[in-house]
Amino acid sequence: MKARTQFRAGKDFDLNEDFAGKRLLGAATKAANKKLTPAQCKALDREETVALTAQIAECQSMLYAQHKKKVLLVLQGMDTSGKDGTVKAIFSNINPMGIRAVAFKGPTDIELAHDYLWRVHQHVPVKGEIAIFNRSHYEDVLITRVQDMIDKAECQRRYAQIRDFERMLSETGTVILKVFLHISKDEQRGRLQERLDDPDRQWKFDPNDIAQRKKWDGYQRAYETAIRETDADHAPWYVVPSNSKTQRNLVVASLLLETLQGMKLEYPAPDPKLSSFKVE
Repeated sequence: MKARTQFRAGKDFDLNEDFAGKRLLGAATKAANKKLTPAQCKALDREETVALTAQIAECQSMLYAQHKKKVLLVLQGMDTSGKDGTVKAIFSNINPMGIRAVAFKGPTDIELAHDYLWRVHQHVPVKGEIAIFNRSHYEDVLITRVQDMIDKAECQRRYAQIRDFERMLSETGTVILKVFLHISKDEQRGRLQERLDDPDRQWKFDPNDIAQRKKWDGYQRAYETAIRETDADHAPWYVVPSNSKTQRNLVVASLLLETLQGMKLEYPAPDPKLSSFKVE
């Protein structure tokens, strides 16, 4: 089964905490590897992910050379779900030409003075580019809803606006894939504690993460509803079990590669006028 079929959320999506710990791809799922230890399975998954990223790099090279189509990868998830880690694992060894990562933090005063999609629209990919959104326009139907900054009616309006926005992007040549990195509440607790306990990682700890953690159930409901409301064939949502970092990286790499391969990319045809050209 293709990863894009296996991890597609769909309109009837239910956010199941148990799913966060599933291992549905990779070495641990193969009957021939039943005697391998978890550590050995993780090592094999890392090797497979590296192999996939090499294929992604080749596809990205053709995408950049064609300079016609665009790809938008949206990464959403609770704090510590691994958005930064996913970008590092999949794109570190890819030519930075034609790759752009954008991290959306709290909006500035200027951004707040515009409509909420303004700051996002200016960062969508250009022709030949893969843009990676670390958080995105979905923050404006997640944190704003959980924090009661907007009411239910406004949230519904924004779902409709997001659907129109993504349809416009798709109709003008952008291939969209949206990924929810799904971790459990217990896994988040462990990762936050690890940041606190490691002096070299304390800089990543934000006390606000604890405040947001207290609203876990609200965020889970907000994600579930947003995914249901905005999943579409031209802008699909994929739910990736992310308690295991190696499983997370393998699944996202598989989703992206399948998407790129589905675009039928190729290098531009040689120019016949240049076949006999000699550089003096």
